[in-house]
Amino acid sequence: MEYIDKNRYLERMVEKYSDMIYRLALVRTKSKENSEDVYQEVFLRLAKKLPEFENEEHEKAWLIRVTINCSKNLLNSKYLKYKSEMKENITFETKERHDIYYAVQELPLKYRTIIHLYYYENYKINEISKILKTNENTIKTRLARAREKLKEKIEGGIE
Repeated sequence: MEYIDKNRYLERMVEKYSDMIYRLALVRTKSKENSEDVYQEVFLRLAKKLPEFENEEHEKAWLIRVTINCSKNLLNSKYLKYKSEMKENITFETKERHDIYYAVQELPLKYRTIIHLYYYENYKINEISKILKTNENTIKTRLARAREKLKEKIEGGIE
């Protein structure tokens, strides 16, 4: 790929997917700082590999998979095990959005990821199953459990 074409390609990818990647990283890491690290790593990997995609869905799925892998690597790193957790101060348009965001953040990682892909990225269960390389029934079960836990948190008030 020619240098100018490579730059245009990367600019287009950043413009098109930066919000999605950042949001998914934030949901998984619960930290602005860590999600920025994941965000950078995802685009570095894209720039190094320059994969050829079959279509836009394949492109998006690849970026989601890389974001999940990078956030998993970061969360499992020794660096984070010795770092104290910081509370993020995020501003929301409404109290409901605030409550839902923090309720989602309190869910286990496997539930947060599925909630994000289903509700924020509008993926269907079978698509999430392929992206996460997990059985469809497992995705359905996790989605149902995540909804149940969110309902309990929201109805019971967030601690």
